[in-house]
Amino acid sequence: MTTFKDRPSATTETAKAANGTREERKLTLAEILELLAEGRLPLRFTAYDGSSAGPPDAPFGLELKSPRGTTYLATARGDLGLARAYIAGDLEIHGVHPGDPYELLTALADELVFRMPPPRAMARIVRSIGVEHLRPIAPPPQEAPPRWRRVAEGLRHSKARDAEAIHHHYDVSNTFYEWVLGPSMTYTCACYPRVDASLDEAQENKYRLVFEKLRLKPGDRLLDVGCGWGGMVRYAARRGIRATGVTLSREQTTWARHAIAEEGLTELAEVRHGDYRDLEAAGFDAVSSIGLLEHIGVRNYRSYFRFLRSRLRPGGLLLNHCITRADNRSRPSTRGFIDRYVFPDGELTGSGRIITEAQDAGLEVLHEENLRPHYAMTLRDWCANLVEHWDEAVAEVGLPTAKVWGLYMAGSRLAFEAGGIQLHQVLAVKTDDRGGVDDLPLRPWWTP
Repeated sequence: MTTFKDRPSATTETAKAANGTREERKLTLAEILELLAEGRLPLRFTAYDGSSAGPPDAPFGLELKSPRGTTYLATARGDLGLARAYIAGDLEIHGVHPGDPYELLTALADELVFRMPPPRAMARIVRSIGVEHLRPIAPPPQEAPPRWRRVAEGLRHSKARDAEAIHHHYDVSNTFYEWVLGPSMTYTCACYPRVDASLDEAQENKYRLVFEKLRLKPGDRLLDVGCGWGGMVRYAARRGIRATGVTLSREQTTWARHAIAEEGLTELAEVRHGDYRDLEAAGFDAVSSIGLLEHIGVRNYRSYFRFLRSRLRPGGLLLNHCITRADNRSRPSTRGFIDRYVFPDGELTGSGRIITEAQDAGLEVLHEENLRPHYAMTLRDWCANLVEHWDEAVAEVGLPTAKVWGLYMAGSRLAFEAGGIQLHQVLAVKTDDRGGVDDLPLRPWWTP
């Protein structure tokens, strides 16, 4: 990757103009971008003012189509301004499908780095953009309010606010999710038994892995919190387990109950609509939590694990499967595009913090593993599904929402591949009053 120090300046004239060595005039939008990127543009940029920058033969391109797009870019930091302009239709991408812009995002991540220019140059940029573009305007309607405004829905991670956050993301459309997720209707990381395995095969293998880790046998009782469309519940019920799932999503509940009835599993499986914290039943042989912890809030981890422990019988096993950060120091709150468009109030932390909180809640941690590469592959396959069903998806949820999903999934794939985020499974057991457990094998008992 070329760096600023080891390349000749490609923006000498632009820099001179910005610093006033040429006649004072407004910079074009392309000149502004070149100045901010220090001339290092991995794609072709064109703008509504007729200016352009970047290699003419670049395989990928960005087209700024309207002054509103300039306002979005100038008034939001990080990826939020880009997302707003793109979702609103003021910024178009070229060379990739909107259902899977992975290659364009990869080019941007590898090569494009914005630098703060000197004060005099920055003042010239501001004058060139115009004060009218520095006043924030309403974002696209798909965007959730900023966190400080969500207090109207309750305190962060209160039952009411969690319900609204889940509604924002999961109640988009069951039909839309069927196209993206495929027949498994499983919206969590799959586990690929082979590099050439299909998505459905990998999701089935993930449920198999969870099932085996929990040592479930016919007649056992399983609680699956944050159960989604009931994939784990139905997998367990097919094998003679009495399985109860809980979800805050009404759309998921409706779909899951229908699927349970269609499979003839109503005697063993049920999915309840509600908050897991309202569940009174206890004495479960096992608890699975697959993709819920991201929505709990880090400060609530200990109470969360204490609650799940209280629902287990002595010797019962807990499997927690969730996205994590690569370290235990980073700020847990998500920001920018992900917080506003994908997971409002979502929080991630490192696997070490999760293990610590589980242990401090009285659980004995037996095993943990990282499935990071598997999630990158899962997102790859979800994007492929979205591309395949793009026209139907747009008709179902609208072009802006479909673009949100393509951008979010492709960007997340890139983050998993780079190691910025990971996916960890943590297996723990509830010991008895003497600190003992049932007859657990001495070594891991499941098939990898």
